[in-house]
Amino acid sequence: MRYRLSLSELLNPPRSAPASSGSSAGSSKPSAPSPAGPGLDAGISADSGGYFVKSSYDWSKQQLRHPIAESDMSRPPQGPPKNLQRVQYQFQRAAFVPDATAKSRRDAVRDAFLRCWKSYTEHALPHDELMPVSLIGKDTFGGWAATMVDALDTLLIMNLKDEFNAMLPFVGALDWADTPLTSINVFETTIRYLGGLLSAYDLSGEPVILQKAIELGDLLYVAFDTPNHMPPFWFDFKDAKRGTQQAGTSDPSASPCSLSLEFTRLSQLTGDVKYFDAIERIKHFLERTQDTTQLPGLWPVFIDFAREDPTKSSDFSLGAQADSLYEYLPKMSALLGGRDPAYEKMYRSAMAAAEKHILFRPMLPGSDDILFSGNARVRDNEAADGIDTIPEGQHLGCFVGGMFGLGGKLFGIKSHIETAERLTRGCMWAYASFPTGIMPEIFGMIPCPSLDSCSWDEDRWDSEKNHPRGFKHVRDPRYILRPEAIESVFLLYRMTGKVEYQEAAWRMFTAIQDATATERANSAIMDVTVSNSSATKKLDSMESFWMAETLKYFYLIFSPPDLISLDEFVFNTEAHPFKRPDR
Repeated sequence: MRYRLSLSELLNPPRSAPASSGSSAGSSKPSAPSPAGPGLDAGISADSGGYFVKSSYDWSKQQLRHPIAESDMSRPPQGPPKNLQRVQYQFQRAAFVPDATAKSRRDAVRDAFLRCWKSYTEHALPHDELMPVSLIGKDTFGGWAATMVDALDTLLIMNLKDEFNAMLPFVGALDWADTPLTSINVFETTIRYLGGLLSAYDLSGEPVILQKAIELGDLLYVAFDTPNHMPPFWFDFKDAKRGTQQAGTSDPSASPCSLSLEFTRLSQLTGDVKYFDAIERIKHFLERTQDTTQLPGLWPVFIDFAREDPTKSSDFSLGAQADSLYEYLPKMSALLGGRDPAYEKMYRSAMAAAEKHILFRPMLPGSDDILFSGNARVRDNEAADGIDTIPEGQHLGCFVGGMFGLGGKLFGIKSHIETAERLTRGCMWAYASFPTGIMPEIFGMIPCPSLDSCSWDEDRWDSEKNHPRGFKHVRDPRYILRPEAIESVFLLYRMTGKVEYQEAAWRMFTAIQDATATERANSAIMDVTVSNSSATKKLDSMESFWMAETLKYFYLIFSPPDLISLDEFVFNTEAHPFKRPDR
């Protein structure tokens, strides 16, 4: 990325500099609320509005080919919030003062974060990511310093006030028109950049952060300027300016269907309803098509959004390409204060189908009561119910435990809490099963006939493949610093108060550190099945979610439970906590 100010000017701006006149939201600065959430230090510089530099292209002025009259726009639901049930366990007072063990563990996580942060800022900023072996930067998401933006709220949560303040000039100078790319991924840009900015604003109240979020929101809003207002997977700048954008004919279902939290929060913070209207149209699509797919209740992994037709694909999953569509159903209910019953209805229907066709219990040599999230395929023939459950697990699918827990808590579904614990214990068990102490990216198992236990059959397990007992294959043995397992472990700890989740988290953290640490940071690794953790092959990759998600969840599980309370905040899929307005 190329800034219009030098790095020295960005790091040492004139403190009396006036704010740049004008922004996509107008020249007046948004009023800054006080930082939200117990445990957060409010000592953030007050004059940071002077850092704002307007982007070189104002997408709010872009003429739309398919405009929507303001009078026809949907508005966030009003009226008293529904009395959603508490999510977080009512911890005893002692839990709010961490003991020496919890404090030392939290400090270890913070030290790991700082080590990576310093390497990124020294060797990669303003690039998107640090290559942790080569110690050089690379651009993967537009060249707008993705790791920096993604980790802003982590800096605040870890009370790294000086490091956060040092980044405000960089944030203020972000130019959304300055990229070597001709197109950007709508989903990734929304969850990492827009989500990161909105969360950092919720936690700090810094006006410059919201100003940059509005600029980016206006850019992303133009992606909805298609004949049916469904956004494409790739936002092509030339197509957008020419007004020739089209929705995709075979796009991942998660892409357009999990932008709702970010766009809703932007409307809540700005009062501009256009962002909410955009994702409300996608919600209506989900409502009217949920029972029309080949597996009613669930939407397929790939959808023809141009024709708004979800019936073509026979593959279903809660994992990659579809995941956050389902994750956002209970989370949107929380963010809207339960005022829109559609999200609870869709969640209940989807999870009923998932419990029947997606979840599976593996055949194990022991008595562990665990579950995993797999895939489903609808067959062309009419045999049985025509649906096959494919017992292939993904590290990415480990978020499902936390999702079931959140839905169970918000909507008072006791059985979903039990399912959440079985799913989360499944991922904990998978971590412990491999010699590195880390679960692989993709693996296969032998399923029991139902979600109940079944007897171990040595003949069905191929011992010659040298996989841990219970695993049929390890199709992708990498670990890419993913957060989904610790995400559910953290959420289940906060929901149940069970110390066993903290203990599992510490084992996971130490295993990850042993296997992924480089000289100056942490790296994705090639193979979790190797016998010597210190000899893992490093892939020279450290995606922004390592500091935005993985280390954040590890830090929070050892922190006082009022730090980002689950009753006060809801996390987007990139672990950015958004303030629940009614709370």
